[in-house]
Amino acid sequence: MEASEAYRSTTRLLERFSAVGADPEGGVTRLLYDAAWREAQRMVAGLMREAGLAVSVDEVGNVYGRLAGTDGAASSVLTGSHIDTVRRGGRYDGALGIAAAIAALSRLKREYGPPRRTLEAVSFCEEEGSRFPLAYWGSGHVTGGKRFDGSLDAVDSNGISLRAAMLEAGFDPEAGRLSRRSDIGAFAELHIEQGEVLERERCDIGIVDAIFGQRRYFVDVEGRAGHAGTTPMAIRADALAAAAEMIVWLRQAAVAAGDGLVATVGMLDAMPNVANVIPGKVRFSLDVRHRDEDALQAFCERTFAAFGDIADRNGVKASLTCWLAERPSPMDAKLQAEIARICADKGYSCRGIGSGAGHDAGLFAAVCRTAMIFVPSRGGISHAPEEDTAPEQLECGTDVLTGLLYALAYGEEEL
Repeated sequence: MEASEAYRSTTRLLERFSAVGADPEGGVTRLLYDAAWREAQRMVAGLMREAGLAVSVDEVGNVYGRLAGTDGAASSVLTGSHIDTVRRGGRYDGALGIAAAIAALSRLKREYGPPRRTLEAVSFCEEEGSRFPLAYWGSGHVTGGKRFDGSLDAVDSNGISLRAAMLEAGFDPEAGRLSRRSDIGAFAELHIEQGEVLERERCDIGIVDAIFGQRRYFVDVEGRAGHAGTTPMAIRADALAAAAEMIVWLRQAAVAAGDGLVATVGMLDAMPNVANVIPGKVRFSLDVRHRDEDALQAFCERTFAAFGDIADRNGVKASLTCWLAERPSPMDAKLQAEIARICADKGYSCRGIGSGAGHDAGLFAAVCRTAMIFVPSRGGISHAPEEDTAPEQLECGTDVLTGLLYALAYGEEEL
């Protein structure tokens, strides 16, 4: 199989995707069910049809392109990624996996005809959690990890509920059409690394061995608002001062923990957010990740205890709300070995690598054989307009994905 055609197709598709939701100040913004998201999913559906795939859309907006297999009893092989972005995100995060999936299926259909097992490209509706306080809304419904119960009342920063956003985009959560799939035997996802390991080591391909577990929380600190000039320091219940102490503690504890643990505060809101008023309330986000479930849980429990102590010392109250809890997800060992074999056959350098970022593949690892392939990220930059991967690296990743899909869908081994 020649890689050049897949490379050109993947690159063309990425160029088209990046124009949808392009921000005048740089980057791409496509948020779940917004206008740019709707345009992008319509584009994906059209491109799948052009590639000769049968298109369908499920109840939450996941778009599938199907290449039917000759063995109707065999489970399907699924590949793809997510169409949504963070605000002013890069061109490749998520989109690469979709573009490469379409290019790979088109190429396999053209060169080998119908597969034994059905092949499907998918554009998941959401993964990032950028608009609503939820994540993996697309793959979570496919794998059974997400439900409508309770989630539909979640609101975005403009007060729009998830239910209202779905209805505006043409999806009715009461329609009764299920997204849950039980016929998928394998899932493969191509993605940019979003880190610097592959680039620093001049390595072509990263073979993901595990996706880190993660916890995401909102931390609410409640003190007492007061006049900045007339309230003595000794009697203040300054919510922001307490939150700042918590954040500094978190940073120091995470550095001391080492061993791959990471902890981040990425969002902070102070209320009333006025220059001459002591903040009475603060909400900040907390994101903790590790490849080991026990270590992750232990660090979180230690953090909660420390935050409680800090709140008591500052005369404020602190509460935590967990809105995402994902366990570490090991990838399938046999598929890792197959990717390594493909790289060796094609002369690509490769190495095993863990993923500190969460991915749709992490949800599939619990229900079917799952593999994830990384290509380098220039400077390790991601979730930013400067996100970039060299064209030849996109070619390499698409070529390896195509080889893996060929082995899974055209081979005789049972999944």
